[in-house]
Amino acid sequence: MSVSTSSVPRPESAAPSPPARLSALPALPRIARRGTPEGVLPALALFVAVRFAGVLTVILTNALRGHPLVKTLAHSWDSRWYLHIAAQGYGHKIWITPQGAVQADWAFFPLYPGMIRALTTVLPLTPGQAALLISWICAGVAAYGVYAIGHLLYGRGVATALVALWAVMPHAVELTIAYTESLFAALAIWSLYHVLKRNWLWAGTLAALAGLARPSGFAIALAVSLAAAHEAWRRRGRVPVSLWAGAVLAPLGWLGYVLWVGSQTGNLLGGYFKVQSAWDSKFDFGIGSAKFVKAMLLYGGGVVYPMALVIVAAGVLLFALLCLERAPLALVVFAGVLILLVVGGSGSFSSKPRFLLPAFPLLIPMARALTRTWRVRPAHAVLVYGSLTVVSLLFGAFLTAVAHSPL
Repeated sequence: MSVSTSSVPRPESAAPSPPARLSALPALPRIARRGTPEGVLPALALFVAVRFAGVLTVILTNALRGHPLVKTLAHSWDSRWYLHIAAQGYGHKIWITPQGAVQADWAFFPLYPGMIRALTTVLPLTPGQAALLISWICAGVAAYGVYAIGHLLYGRGVATALVALWAVMPHAVELTIAYTESLFAALAIWSLYHVLKRNWLWAGTLAALAGLARPSGFAIALAVSLAAAHEAWRRRGRVPVSLWAGAVLAPLGWLGYVLWVGSQTGNLLGGYFKVQSAWDSKFDFGIGSAKFVKAMLLYGGGVVYPMALVIVAAGVLLFALLCLERAPLALVVFAGVLILLVVGGSGSFSSKPRFLLPAFPLLIPMARALTRTWRVRPAHAVLVYGSLTVVSLLFGAFLTAVAHSPL
């Protein structure tokens, strides 16, 4: 595997030389002065339009089935746990499974419910409304970060394609329900952006906050720390103190919550992992995934589970292509750790594609290919993207309003 830490890999095409009076300025001077990457507004408008269409499709599906129109957006599966934590705090809700396992609310990280509670304190919103508002805003912030990184590395065309593809991932509907994916993605993506810009304190701070949002927060912490270590090695230790500070900050959010749960359970180092094991969430080196694939091949799995398997397999393939793209180290590590957790972890297979939603670097090879297609055969690009959009909207509505599989 060949990986580069360069912030500017091979461009799609030769860019025109800047005017002589600007030649001494840093790269992308217009962007630096304006503070906004060129072309970001159309890309964000496309993202908002697609995801708004996704929300409307869910509402319409609920209407056709005679169900409450928006309940599945704010009160599905894990959403109920987050809303309960926001209202009551930790230690007040458990669930005993048919197998006798005791599932506790300590399995859920605190940043999202904390933000819900804060928002309902200052605004006349129900917890469900606050949860959706946070998710929707964070989805837009995350899409902005995806564009900023794509523009920094490859230019406007690929950045637009990257945001467009992220909007139509099969499980992208889960960016707009009361789940933590949008919040985690926003924090992790902007942390990666600051790694590429060498703003280490910002990168570490945002990674620490991401570590308070989801169990997979250590993926961004590891990405920041390894990128910082590689930069220190490349520069033979002649790096600013902010680099070391960012590297130290990055894992503190995730580590702090894990140790806090351990202290609550009386097992400082192992308590959190024992809590997670009651949810059948542990790293078993792929044994659970292999058993699932075998069972599905023998007995079938409806629509959701085969689709989940296809998405995970596509993610593994796209990760291999990402490595061949010589993408920056932080992006490769972040996406790679999320892939490893999905493939090597146990738990409901129907939830695994959701864990890959923040792994937008996996879409870079597709975005570059779509951009090249647009330049030579725009009709083909429109057909491909239109097809992906239809699949995303229909499958997202099926997941949230029809299927009974865990999200």
